[in-house]
Amino acid sequence: MINWTEVIRRSNEGNPAPSRTVEKSDAEWRAQLSPEQYQVTRQAATERPFSSEMCSKFEPGSYACACCGELLFDGQHKFESGTGWPSFSLPAADNAIAYIMDSSHGMRRVETVCNTCKAHLGHIFPDGPAPTGLRYCMNALALAKVHD
Repeated sequence: MINWTEVIRRSNEGNPAPSRTVEKSDAEWRAQLSPEQYQVTRQAATERPFSSEMCSKFEPGSYACACCGELLFDGQHKFESGTGWPSFSLPAADNAIAYIMDSSHGMRRVETVCNTCKAHLGHIFPDGPAPTGLRYCMNALALAKVHD
């Protein structure tokens, strides 16, 4: 199971290979995504906190990348973090998420991207619940709810 030490190692040394890759031109991404989704996923923007109903919904199901449809999270690992963004404690697969050290905005943190299409998802922090202790703080615009 992934933990903070492994997240830091991957962000510095490299991530596992994805199961598949999806590459599209900028024009193709713009045509597929809403302007807001494009800003978040392709330009690493952050949506306003508490701007999505996804934060407070905890029904069964899975969450996929809004860009490529790759399964990213199972709803059973979603929790209320109080941050204003959907939060998860564990990805759906070990190679679903890639980790990148982010030193922007005068902070040092770890960015999370879809390992399949490199869409910006959000950031990860070491203050989540057991057993991982991780909080995947995701932009709702980067996720698509999949009803199982």
